Amino acid sequence: MSEKNSRATRKIRHVRVRRKIEGTASRPRLCVFRSLNHIHSQIVDDSSGRTLVSMSTLDPQVNSKVDGMAKVQKAEVVGAALAERAVEKGIKQVVFDRGGYQYHGRVKALAEAARKAGLEF
Repeated sequence: MSEKNSRATRKIRHVRVRRKIEGTASRPRLCVFRSLNHIHSQIVDDSSGRTLVSMSTLDPQVNSKVDGMAKVQKAEVVGAALAERAVEKGIKQVVFDRGGYQYHGRVKALAEAARKAGLEF
């Protein structure tokens, strides 16, 4: 499958997932974006359209820790750091939005690390 087709099908899957998932003030949405070398995640309140917490491998807090790690290990660090920031802001329950990606590999590692660090899905 070509890159253009795989991106288009991911977008279609993401739209399909987003029809069912919506973040509210009491239970915001944790969304994931995966690029070739990095992983980005944020917790969003869709009712007000605001990002409450965000974290990625490019964040200075995480970037120093993940140097030389494998991508799945980087995702685990990002998930744990995101959950710590969220718990500090009083966010304990979220809805998980996998962004059209399979719940596998880096996406799964991020989600499980966030669960271990205190977030409830």
